Amino acid sequence: MNTTDQIHLGIDLGAESGRVMAGLWNGKTMRLEELHRFSNGGVEIAGSLRWDVLRLWAEIECGVTIAGHRFGDAIVSIGVDTWGVDYVLLSKSGELLGLPYTHRDARTHGLLEQTCRRVPRAEIFAQTGAQFLEFNTLYQLIATQRDHPEILGEADTFLMIPDFLNWCLTGVRGVEFTNATTTQFCNPATRGWATSLLDSLELPTHFLPPIIEPGSQLGGLRDTVARRTGIGKAQVFAPATHDTGSAVAGVPTRRTGRADWAYISSGTWSLVGVEVTDAILTPAALARNLTNEGGIDGTYRLLKNVMGLWLVQRCKRSFDAAGKGFDYAELVRLAEAAPAFRSLINPDDPRFLSPADMPAAIREYCRETSQPVPDSEGALVRCCFESLALMYARVIVWIEEITGQPIEVIHIVGGGSRNALLNQFTADASGRTVFAGPVEATVFGNVLVQARARGEIGSLDEMRGVVRASGGVQQFDPVQPAKWVEPRARFDGLWARKG
Repeated sequence: MNTTDQIHLGIDLGAESGRVMAGLWNGKTMRLEELHRFSNGGVEIAGSLRWDVLRLWAEIECGVTIAGHRFGDAIVSIGVDTWGVDYVLLSKSGELLGLPYTHRDARTHGLLEQTCRRVPRAEIFAQTGAQFLEFNTLYQLIATQRDHPEILGEADTFLMIPDFLNWCLTGVRGVEFTNATTTQFCNPATRGWATSLLDSLELPTHFLPPIIEPGSQLGGLRDTVARRTGIGKAQVFAPATHDTGSAVAGVPTRRTGRADWAYISSGTWSLVGVEVTDAILTPAALARNLTNEGGIDGTYRLLKNVMGLWLVQRCKRSFDAAGKGFDYAELVRLAEAAPAFRSLINPDDPRFLSPADMPAAIREYCRETSQPVPDSEGALVRCCFESLALMYARVIVWIEEITGQPIEVIHIVGGGSRNALLNQFTADASGRTVFAGPVEATVFGNVLVQARARGEIGSLDEMRGVVRASGGVQQFDPVQPAKWVEPRARFDGLWARKG
């Protein structure tokens, strides 16, 4: 560490793992260093899937303690980002009211359609600008009201997962804007809670805390946390606490302020979208089930959730259980060697959300759609990659139609950006140049928002310039787009068949 470096800690939790990373900032460049990594994943309790947030907090405190021992008072700030949608309820005295459900729990099945019979889709979209996914926070609250109304009655504070972790760090109760917009009860016009929608669904609103802007300073660490970690002077900031919000802030584009580039935040989920200055609430956006999620500097992320590398992660889990311990690099090599375009799936078919056996679910889909059934690990994974690339290309075209702006390049960031095969497939399927990397765009966005909030850096464009200077970006140009024409037509047929 250079003696002039200031340290910004980025705590980044995904659905598969979490980590505490140090951003070493010398005023010109930001160097990232991983300090602590830990596993994540839902825990099954009495037939339900929950997040073990107490263990996650213990792991975070462990990582911050490691940072404290190493860097001491050079640590000037801390920021947390996680996935969206899921939430924690606290009592007035700060007691945790049960372990929070994961968004893959089955309790919300059917509630989306039931809700839309009470309040029309168009009205919900006008008030929230959010895509309709059965695991949205809105339907999770409805499920809790149905199954455990006493918990909502006792709840004093509703917090999204990163806000709960911020409360653990500081004692401050508030919900940061970018994550609030994933709930489907945040109003993009007022940037406040859509309380009239909740009232119409007879859901309580008394526990909703203030919504805070990305970049807000939350304060210092709780005294107990400061003593245990050895960090006394660091201030906690709310970056874009939704990991995709931080990832988009960390996209190394030179086109800030333009609408001719798209991003894919590629991980367990793939978030495919563009950065816009205002939420787009048109009938076309509703028809394509796009969402308007908050970004920094008053921007919005017009995007669509695609099932993402969850497909491959769950295949790997089944392979491991069968005693075939492939790592991800081996799975990519097997996929590359498998025959092209033999079988395709609609990645967003509901059966792939939380299957007990992903390979079996893929094979079932192929049988139902009269396609060859994948007969090897490589064939299964190649099916996933080709289908994802075709889905990305489809969403890009939808967004072009809705914004009226041609998209020239695609930036892929996150863990999936390391997958050169999928990157090339995406370039070929879309007919556009792909820039892949950095892998750590989310942490870059997190720590750079902290640095900016402290006045150490200026604009969003300057932040992205810092990310570009870090390197780690590869270019993939289309090389075989003609070979994707017939598979695209087949994929469109599958999509139409499944609605």
